[in-house]
Amino acid sequence: MRSLARPAPAATPFVEVRESPLLKAPLRVSGEYRRPDADTLVREVRAPYAETTTLRDGQAVLAREGRPERRFALSRAPELAALQGSFGALLSGDPEALRRHYTVESEGDAQRWVLRLAPRDDRLAAKLRELRLHGRGDELHCIEHAAIQGEVRRTLMGAAAEAARREGDGADIAALCRGDATG
Repeated sequence: MRSLARPAPAATPFVEVRESPLLKAPLRVSGEYRRPDADTLVREVRAPYAETTTLRDGQAVLAREGRPERRFALSRAPELAALQGSFGALLSGDPEALRRHYTVESEGDAQRWVLRLAPRDDRLAAKLRELRLHGRGDELHCIEHAAIQGEVRRTLMGAAAEAARREGDGADIAALCRGDATG
């Protein structure tokens, strides 16, 4: 896990695909995750809408074009707190910090691996079954967010996100996530 460390400042592109029975087609959101310093995580959505979420000092700030800025405590949104904590632990190469918040299981080898993170916090575990992180070598390719209710949400990172952007709507997101496709 230490090979995944990326000291701040760091940035990586992402493509997130959300499926829902309420949608005619999966919602595809793209943008960039930024970590300007060790205590801040920024998620900037660029398409299909513009939105920036900043997690810092126990607070979330949501800024969306044409709407007033919203602020709330991360204690009200355990999923966001977990996202900040897990990203922070991964990007600082701190397996102990990750284990404080999740039960961690790993499989595969250095060329193709999966980390399964099951939340320890009861409030988060009521919403999130597990996070599955897929990667190759020292690069995280995908985060699968398996909710207790609903479909799996996949967030492609780095090279996998770039491949999905190049392939457009025809991209096999699940294959890119697992590392079965290179784009």
